[in-house]
Amino acid sequence: MESTGKYWIPVFNILEKNNIWVTLSHPKYTKPQKGNKTDRKDAKWICDLYMCGMVKPSFIPPVDIRELRDLVRYRFKLTCMITGEKNRAHNCLTVSNLKLDDVFSDIFGKSSRSITEQILQHPGETFDVSPFVDRRCKTPIEEIQAAVDGAISNEQAVKLRQCLNHIDELEMHKAEIEREIFRLSDKYESVLNLIRTVPGFDKNPLTAIQVLSEIGGDMSVFPTAKNLVSWAGCCPRNDQSNHKIKSTRISRAGSYFKPVLVQVANALIKSKKHPEFTTRYRRIKAHRGHKKAIIAICRMILTAIWHILSDLKPYTSEDFLESRPVNKSKILTTSQALNLLKQRGYIIKDDVVPVT
Repeated sequence: MESTGKYWIPVFNILEKNNIWVTLSHPKYTKPQKGNKTDRKDAKWICDLYMCGMVKPSFIPPVDIRELRDLVRYRFKLTCMITGEKNRAHNCLTVSNLKLDDVFSDIFGKSSRSITEQILQHPGETFDVSPFVDRRCKTPIEEIQAAVDGAISNEQAVKLRQCLNHIDELEMHKAEIEREIFRLSDKYESVLNLIRTVPGFDKNPLTAIQVLSEIGGDMSVFPTAKNLVSWAGCCPRNDQSNHKIKSTRISRAGSYFKPVLVQVANALIKSKKHPEFTTRYRRIKAHRGHKKAIIAICRMILTAIWHILSDLKPYTSEDFLESRPVNKSKILTTSQALNLLKQRGYIIKDDVVPVT
């Protein structure tokens, strides 16, 4: 079966319920010759390829993982919608000369939201902002008072009110979706605990669930870690002719999965607790640039996840911190050598002299 949009899903679900094995293939790998294409010829061409064993099956996770994936991706869409509404509300404040973003780090926080509600309830009136500012706010009251010295029109007030109401409604829907996501992921708690041993996945519980919803918990569908990395679109493509490499760009695969890995990688390269990531990032960035170095860190993370779920063992950095011989001799002082060993994760202790 050729995967065309979303039209293959209902047919696939019916065949799956009747225990019929279905090979789903990407149209990229079943494309016929141009200029000789009809639906009937397409079906015959796919049959010929399948009989010759030339159809690559796509990865289709189990039903419960697919349901979890739909909810996780819908949560991502809700987050994007909330961000869009916040940008529109911010635009209303900006054109009305209300510079709340200059005095508050979050214009949708407690203090800023209270001031905004007061402005909407009494448009065009001046008021004292001190009762609405939280005592933990570090910005002086005088600066906040000067920031709200503006006038909002009736049209902008109506638009801002609708944006704020829509944000509250979307936040409520997002909370309901998250509760359902946690309920569906309860049965995979052991797998999630293993994923959370990887650096960067232990802070937010939903980060590990996003990984689980995309790749599932069974790594037998990916023969090697390289297959998983290629499926996620975190490796360079093969485009070579006559010993000339035309392109090494990564593919568009993993449009929902790659952003999560990139966010985790950007956080890890700033951490001093995991030198295996920072060392590799700096080494690649020096001659390949930031973007290629970040994708290399994503590949490291995916490789670690594949081995963790295959061996059912928690993450360890020992395999990443192997010593590499230098090409030429280098002279280091004692303090430099000690710092180098500490950066690679070694713990240095004083020698214990036995008592004679």
